[in-house]
Amino acid sequence: MVTKINIRDNKDLMRFETGEGDNTAYLEYRFYKRINIALMHTVVPGHLRGKGLASALAAHAFQYALDNKKLVMVYCPFVGAYVKRHPQVKELLNKEFLK
Repeated sequence: MVTKINIRDNKDLMRFETGEGDNTAYLEYRFYKRINIALMHTVVPGHLRGKGLASALAAHAFQYALDNKKLVMVYCPFVGAYVKRHPQVKELLNKEFLK
């Protein structure tokens, strides 16, 4: 059975997050030149690991980029690995950033 993971955009802290309090997993982002979203850092508390939260956060971030016509810059190692496992999102990457 697949459980839907509810993810919210915490604009004040500039991160996509799921959970509450000490049970919060998140992916920090920054905006660059209004056309880019930089995915900075993913945090999943130890007791929440292995539940697919980091992948769900990355997927949500790429969907956000697509919906908002943003190019993606990847600084987070986990998101970099996510891109390798999900090559369909490469079209959203900022090509200038890759050079």
